[in-house]
Amino acid sequence: MKRLSALLISICFTLSLSAQPTQKPMLYGSNWMAITGKPMAATAGSMIFQQGGNAVDAACAMLAAACTMWDTLSWGGETQALIYDPKTKKVIAINAMGFAPTGATVQYFKNKGYNFPPEYGPLAATTPGTPGGLIYMLMNYGTMSLKQVLAPAMHMAAGYAIEAQAANTMERDKEMLKQWPYSKKVFLTHPGEKREAPEPGEIFAQKDLLATLTKMVDAEQTALKEGRSRKQALMAAYNRFYKGDIAREFVRGCQEQGGLITLQDLANWKPIEEEPLKVNYKGIDVYKLQQWTQGPVMLQALNILENFDLKSMGYNSTKYIHTVYQAMNLAFADRDFYYGDSYATPREPIQGLLSKDYAKQRSALIQFDKNDPKIGPGNPYPFEGKMNPYIDLLKKRGFELDTTKRNFAPRHDLGMSHTSEDLYHDRLWRGTTSVEAADKEGWVVSITPSGGWLPACIAGNTGIGMSQRMQSFVLDSTLNPFNVVAPGKRPRVTLSPSLFLKDGRPFLSAAVQGGDTQDQNLLQFFLNIVEFGMPVQKATEAANFNTNQLWLSLGGTKMADREPKPGQILLNSNTPESVRNELKKMGYNLSFADRTSGPINAVYFDWKHGSLWGGSSNHGEDYGIGW
Repeated sequence: MKRLSALLISICFTLSLSAQPTQKPMLYGSNWMAITGKPMAATAGSMIFQQGGNAVDAACAMLAAACTMWDTLSWGGETQALIYDPKTKKVIAINAMGFAPTGATVQYFKNKGYNFPPEYGPLAATTPGTPGGLIYMLMNYGTMSLKQVLAPAMHMAAGYAIEAQAANTMERDKEMLKQWPYSKKVFLTHPGEKREAPEPGEIFAQKDLLATLTKMVDAEQTALKEGRSRKQALMAAYNRFYKGDIAREFVRGCQEQGGLITLQDLANWKPIEEEPLKVNYKGIDVYKLQQWTQGPVMLQALNILENFDLKSMGYNSTKYIHTVYQAMNLAFADRDFYYGDSYATPREPIQGLLSKDYAKQRSALIQFDKNDPKIGPGNPYPFEGKMNPYIDLLKKRGFELDTTKRNFAPRHDLGMSHTSEDLYHDRLWRGTTSVEAADKEGWVVSITPSGGWLPACIAGNTGIGMSQRMQSFVLDSTLNPFNVVAPGKRPRVTLSPSLFLKDGRPFLSAAVQGGDTQDQNLLQFFLNIVEFGMPVQKATEAANFNTNQLWLSLGGTKMADREPKPGQILLNSNTPESVRNELKKMGYNLSFADRTSGPINAVYFDWKHGSLWGGSSNHGEDYGIGW
């Protein structure tokens, strides 16, 4: 009887929730959908769609425009994408993550007193991936020229009305920007005045960046005039950036400021098309990038949660919050130890990590009366028929892999960071935006680009801000033997777009910014739809919660800057008092925010009516246009 009553309460609550109005309207379209983190970038995507481009063309235009706006990324950063190809009916993964440059060794950084590579400046830079990733996607899956796709971004580089958020960030960070001469030249447009950065709404021009983009387009157009094919022309633009005069100026400017990137590093780097990872959750195939991202965290968490009746618990009930929080902690503990560059050695045990049987074993560790602060990585190797080569390393850290006993974390994993809460959450959420595009032909694109965010160090007279992704490496193999920095290696990043297929057709496409919170918010967004029946816009706005019981991937060069905070949970301010009290009794340390959805952007595919539904969170500046 009690179970029936609880089920009825859950159903009534979910129906009530779905009926509530959203703060932003649902977007509807029958031809295309363009959604991203900046209104001006979404407009760039709509311009390309109106000119006849497909979703890949539009996504590339949105990416280029967002990179030109600086606030959450720039051209020297990294791009990672999932693309659904309606011709082959397959999901394609694009890895356009830069790698560590020549000389970027553990000893190099330790000699400088770091526990992690630095957050900012030339030593934080991996090789730029976004220009190559954009050209690769356009070349293989788009229809337009680089000239067409870059036109909105080039118009912006010539001068656009800068948004308040980016302008105010430049002003806030001006003392740091002044230490890099090329950044100072670009960002501090009123040197010596009280406000040295542009004012909101001021026309902000970037002559060096415009010149760089113009060189790339000129290389393409010259090749076309010489009778070369579209792909060859796009490769001419690619080569000018990575091997030509742009590369030479980028390297000169990087090294002048103390960076390590060489011409050979740029020439050796290339984007990679790879097989995505996937699991099936209740008939829906969930696609993520490989373990060089944190994407498999969501897949592992879904495998664990499949062992519980989440719907009967009720949306954001105490039991639901506790169960999902514990599942995320189990997945993040594995991420923090086992994820790394899938193209470098040692090889990650990803088959075992995504095993349903492994997930069942991990799910048995959840204690339902309290938070478990001692959750550590498991042992996935037996689930792919292998012996774990890191047993001694895990024991050295203090982890117990005998599943009849409790996992426990070493002393330093249980430590509390001494950094301020504002700084901690800045590191938790740092950088990044998202790009979602879909069209009536069936092309779907989900991208989470990042890197080179403010305060960015610009490489010479290129106008290109360098990536800060080196900070996601570790220097200590006891933290993660798969993610130790080395030249030519890619760091394990937080960036994590998603695609979902049902009955072999696109069901959802989604991505979100926010560092270590990305797959936490995407997991709950997905559950909001499949477990609680929320429409896509409601699901993007619905209150999520975040765990801080993980090692931060960004920020700080000391252990204390990155340490997990066991039991710390971010809840929505509207969380009922009864749920708060119950969580406190279970050992949780509560904090609150008015908006906890994460800035999620998503597209839902309504195959019954042949339409596209767009969702864009009320969390930040995210914006979408549909037609």
